[in-house]
Amino acid sequence: MKTFLLVSAGFLLLASCNGKKTVSDASGTFEGLETIVSAEAAGRINNLNLEEGQLLKAGDTLGHIDSVQLYLKKKQLQAQINAVLGKKPDIPAQLAAYREQLKQALHEQERLSNLVKADAATPKQLDDAHAQVAIIRKQIAAQESSLGIISSGLNKEAMPLTAQVEQLNDQLSKSNLINQVNGTVLTKYVEAGEMAAVGKPLYKIADLSTIILRAYFTSNQLSSIKLGQKVKVLVDAAEGQYKTYEGVIEWISAKAEFTPKTIQTKEERANLVYAAKIKLKNDGYLKIGMYAEVSL
Repeated sequence: MKTFLLVSAGFLLLASCNGKKTVSDASGTFEGLETIVSAEAAGRINNLNLEEGQLLKAGDTLGHIDSVQLYLKKKQLQAQINAVLGKKPDIPAQLAAYREQLKQALHEQERLSNLVKADAATPKQLDDAHAQVAIIRKQIAAQESSLGIISSGLNKEAMPLTAQVEQLNDQLSKSNLINQVNGTVLTKYVEAGEMAAVGKPLYKIADLSTIILRAYFTSNQLSSIKLGQKVKVLVDAAEGQYKTYEGVIEWISAKAEFTPKTIQTKEERANLVYAAKIKLKNDGYLKIGMYAEVSL
């Protein structure tokens, strides 16, 4: 007599352990949080220290994309900035003569003031000295304003060029291939000497220190599972045995779906199941795509 046991992944799983039959509550396959890293700069890949299976840390430098043209463009812009700013007037030097005149006028003003007190000079001479000091001060203020406007205008003229240099600095930094994710390289898409383009995939990486089991539960089993619940995950081992791991349910789908197409019978493919993600620590044995069973 045949007995069909519908499990969450839609698989008929019967495992023999010490002569006893063990039936799982669900099954599925492992998956990881995969990240496809793409180039952020265009050019020839000068060097690339990257191999599939390599463990990477965030911040590791993997290689470099040719950036000679960017560097030359940056030098050109810096030369233009220097040429523009080189036209700025030397305000202290150009005001030095006026300040010397003011110094002399103030000295003359003080001398005449003393003479007037001693009745050795007329008040008109002192008034003329006051007027001379005021005129020179106005000339200094006017010259400072004029030179300041010229300097400000040249600074504003250089600002767009400075912004372009900052853009080039950003592009130059992106020419260095620096890994941003801790994990294992799953797939390598390019080799040194190939041309890179912005957005072109370079490699795929995933953090396998923790791994996700996507399992499927029937609607009847939903009342037996909840977020944060600990479950046993069983993985095939040698001689028909299982390796047992402890996992935690971190996501349960709110939408039903058909069982995976790998189910052979039409009747079982017609059944609806709910997907769930079970997170567990990986001791290095678990791989993406491996099958596993779940025991509640």
